[in-house]
Amino acid sequence: MSWEVKDVITEEDLEKGLRGVTLDGLATKVTLSMTTGAFLVALALQFGASNSIIGLLAAIPMLTNVIQIPAVYLVEHFKVRRAISVCFAFAGRSTLLVIALIPFLFPTDWAIVALIAGLLLKGAFGAVSQCAWSSWMRDLVPKEKRGSFYAKRMSLAAILGMVVSLVAGYYLDWFKAGFPQYILYSYTPLFLLAFGAGMANVWFIANIPEPRMESKGVNVFRLMLEPFKNENFSKLMKFLVTWNFAINLAAPFFTVYMLKSIKLEMSTVIALTVLSQAVNIVALRIWGRFMDQFTNKSVLNVCGPLFIVSIFFWIFTMHPGRHALTMPLLILLHIAMGFATAGTVLGTSNIAIRLAPKDAATSYLATSSVANSISAGIAPIVGGQFADFFAQRKLSLLVNWTSPGTEVTVHAFKLTHWDFFFFFAFAIGFFSIRMLGKVQEKGEVERKIIIHEFLSEIGRSARGLSTVGGVLQMTQFPLLFQKNSANEKKGDTQP
Repeated sequence: MSWEVKDVITEEDLEKGLRGVTLDGLATKVTLSMTTGAFLVALALQFGASNSIIGLLAAIPMLTNVIQIPAVYLVEHFKVRRAISVCFAFAGRSTLLVIALIPFLFPTDWAIVALIAGLLLKGAFGAVSQCAWSSWMRDLVPKEKRGSFYAKRMSLAAILGMVVSLVAGYYLDWFKAGFPQYILYSYTPLFLLAFGAGMANVWFIANIPEPRMESKGVNVFRLMLEPFKNENFSKLMKFLVTWNFAINLAAPFFTVYMLKSIKLEMSTVIALTVLSQAVNIVALRIWGRFMDQFTNKSVLNVCGPLFIVSIFFWIFTMHPGRHALTMPLLILLHIAMGFATAGTVLGTSNIAIRLAPKDAATSYLATSSVANSISAGIAPIVGGQFADFFAQRKLSLLVNWTSPGTEVTVHAFKLTHWDFFFFFAFAIGFFSIRMLGKVQEKGEVERKIIIHEFLSEIGRSARGLSTVGGVLQMTQFPLLFQKNSANEKKGDTQP
């Protein structure tokens, strides 16, 4: 392993680097699969966390990203992005070892405090590492293949994450059934395994080559103000801020809603999550190629509305209570959100990278990340307060029919408890999509073209699966990715 910063990245260096970035994605996914989302929420509920605390836990990774502001100075001054990323990633992953031992080290009354403190440290160290990583990857991954490369990386990680999540979910249900009195200790092995994967992650990124960094200087405040002076990038940040607020207002509470209101088993919740991830894998292959062929904004124009409409339909999963269509609707929503998430995650990440000037990538991406993180961090805190505030409140729209001797009143529409901020998230998300329309990205095409291409791709995939060869190809997906000839014919002209 060498810490040398290279002036020229050879084809061999690039191949080695991209392989390392992919392995990093796999190790990171294992870590996140067992320490975030449904598992973190379930652990916090075991510690007696309220909705407000759940919101705070969801906000911590976002709010700690403000540390990227001083991290910009660190990166710009020393210009050794790999060393910074590795050191702080090691420190951040190490906190998982402490979190794993919380049930043994702290009484129940202090467990939630220790969990919050551990996540704060993990988030703070991770923010510095991410600041260096984003700028590093901006220079390493060729711009003409970013969409397809990151789609493949995310697909492979998602497959691994599905397996890990399913095994962990069924393990927790098995432990709960066999040893209910020791349920708090069932999460320790998950966090210990995540710690091991985190150390592997540090090793992988330590062996990725680093190109020499271009920089404008080290005046942090001037650098952080530059993105706001760029009219188009400023419009992009307005979209990303409102978008992140909308989805993080509701998304962190889907697990709480399914566990506490619908009363699903953990394994069922994880199975639904895995279903969404499986759809996500299929969609990533398509959206990644579309982003290289068309633009990030073109894909966001399709995936964004699909995601926010899906949030709105969560209202009807318990309207007026659990009903025969609850599970079918949950399945459909997880499928729709799997398709939408693939495009929105790729799109929101890549559009910021594409619109950021190369010689100011660190400050532009850090400023965008900080603004988005503050918005995404405030949202679940507000959502947690909403959940507690609206728990005893209801808004109904009644339809009344009166005839001689008969009067019938029907609840045509009703919002209760969780429904309120599902609705608010939908409304804010709709406004956010309007903001996206003001962002300019070269090569943008109309929404109907993307939809037509997407449906055509689904049709081709379906016809392919109707043959033996198609089935065999599917068993190898996503290890096999066809090269898109459009990537070679059409360069990325965006500065």
